[in-house]
Amino acid sequence: MKPDEIRKLDAYFKKVFQNPKLQVKARPRKDDSAEVYIGDEFLGIVFKDEDDGDYNFSMAILDIDLA
Repeated sequence: MKPDEIRKLDAYFKKVFQNPKLQVKARPRKDDSAEVYIGDEFLGIVFKDEDDGDYNFSMAILDIDLA
């Protein structure tokens, strides 16, 4: 993703989830997506659908996280 897209997504996530600690970061070896963090904790990946320009956020939830 381009840096301007990442900045827009970062602002969007902070606003929607009302959490200034959320961060959207470029992925080291991929340019089709970005990583979402709260502080140092990884939350998920946001992908861009190149066909329609929409974004998709994917977050895995482990069983142990729900215990």
